[in-house]
Amino acid sequence: MKIGILGTGHVGKALAAAWAAAGHDIVFGSRRADDTELRGELAAAVNGEVAVMDPAGAVAAADVVVNATPGTASVPLLETVGAPALAGKVVLDVAVGFREDNTLSHPVESLGEEIQRTFPEARVVKTLCTVDAIVMVAPGSLEGPSTVFLSGDDADAKHTVSGLLHDLGWPPEALLDLGGIDTARGQEHYSMLFIALAGALSSYGFGMRVVLPGKS
Repeated sequence: MKIGILGTGHVGKALAAAWAAAGHDIVFGSRRADDTELRGELAAAVNGEVAVMDPAGAVAAADVVVNATPGTASVPLLETVGAPALAGKVVLDVAVGFREDNTLSHPVESLGEEIQRTFPEARVVKTLCTVDAIVMVAPGSLEGPSTVFLSGDDADAKHTVSGLLHDLGWPPEALLDLGGIDTARGQEHYSMLFIALAGALSSYGFGMRVVLPGKS
């Protein structure tokens, strides 16, 4: 599968490296596509040559588009690509937006919902925004099992994303489908608790697990 990753930060690089190792073809989308230094950084991240295009080129070339851009910049960037280019594409959204005062940029409608509303023919699936970049690609690094969530309106798109999560090391029993894209609000709002937990634990390397009641 060809995966177009929009975003060249820690999250984008980590996902690219893991999926490349699993055999997928990676193309980065960046407004700095001609930056030689950036190209070198991205090649080092995936331990080999990697295609770097402008965002529109990366989207056009991809089977799945990953939004790993800052949440406050995601929709404006996608608008430069255009709704026709995103029509029918699976958009795996991992972003959360924060304002300068560290409050959520999407306190009511989630970023995932905004992307789906703005690009109604895209097939948006929200996932992975409840863990940091290291745990995203190495869930086995945790001491025990963890849960990762999916939100989206398109069942086939969720199936595709589930396969990509398996390729990152998330076993089937770790995946929990929350329902429609409106449930992305819960995933994004968890980021506030995540920050508090990170401060209490002095670490970002943790996950959460949904535990059901025991049988009586």
